[in-house]
Amino acid sequence: MMRFYIESTTKLPLIIISGPTASGKTSLGIKLAQMVQEKFHLKAEIVNFDSLLFYQELNIGTAKPTEIERKLIEHRLVDIQSAKDPINASTFVKLAQVEIDKGHQEGKIIFLVGGSAFYLRALIKGMYEAQTTPDEIKDSLDKMYKAEGITPIVEILKENDPESLSQLHINDHYRLIRAAEFFLATGEKISDEKKNMDKKSPYDLSTSDWNIFHIYLDPPKVEHLKIIEKRTTQMIKEGLVEEVTELLNKGFSGNERPLKSIGYKEAISFIEGNLPTIESLTERIVISTRQLAKSQRTFFKKIMPKNTYNPLEGDEKVIEDVTEFLKQHNFGQS
Repeated sequence: MMRFYIESTTKLPLIIISGPTASGKTSLGIKLAQMVQEKFHLKAEIVNFDSLLFYQELNIGTAKPTEIERKLIEHRLVDIQSAKDPINASTFVKLAQVEIDKGHQEGKIIFLVGGSAFYLRALIKGMYEAQTTPDEIKDSLDKMYKAEGITPIVEILKENDPESLSQLHINDHYRLIRAAEFFLATGEKISDEKKNMDKKSPYDLSTSDWNIFHIYLDPPKVEHLKIIEKRTTQMIKEGLVEEVTELLNKGFSGNERPLKSIGYKEAISFIEGNLPTIESLTERIVISTRQLAKSQRTFFKKIMPKNTYNPLEGDEKVIEDVTEFLKQHNFGQS
């Protein structure tokens, strides 16, 4: 396989594959990476930006690429951390930048694949300038949260940063606590800090340091719901409940942030007897997944530029467009 070299004044190519959960991103990424290797005789690899694929212990409930799939194409930022030590967006950005830069230096075409829109925006556009929170503030809020739940955190925001409170879901405890930490640490509203970032066109990927070709997969909602239902049933059949039971037996409390994600939190509720049947577990996961897909679509609608494809119509058009994009970078066939 030949290597490519581009003058430093030219932006290096980065192909993004995004879309709502269960839209076929993993399989398309592998297919396109194989196409690049076979048709252009270039090396290719996938850098993950799905926040749950980072964790070694979470497999069935994350639809993680299989070992066979990872042998076909190298996947970066998969299985890199324990779920007991969650990765935040800032850490992801640092890790992803290293992997992308390293891949480019090795002459590879990089596919950035995932559905975590917040992580994607953080990588491409940068993060707002969050101050390091003093340990005493973190400890104080942590004790408050463990003793009284999210209510006192909400009260802090209601009094000091009501705009952030209105923008966050009441169940998004992680970001509610972060907003409270930010105010207590800086005396400023995190919502104001985000507004300053928004002035920089946070949804415009064209200002990136890379030359981006953005593939956005958007299956029709009715057909997509059927795919979600089928995948949920398959996950439970493959042992989602058993996977979560094993994690709890190994010392996980269930309060770890990755275990509060869709599929895992419902499985924990089932194990604790709060969901009486497998059918009710399935229904709850489907509802949560459908809501996630809706919020992902809302976010990705704002992201520009992008090339939107219906993954149920086949891959011919996206393969054609990626081929043309690479030819524009003088990656001809040999």
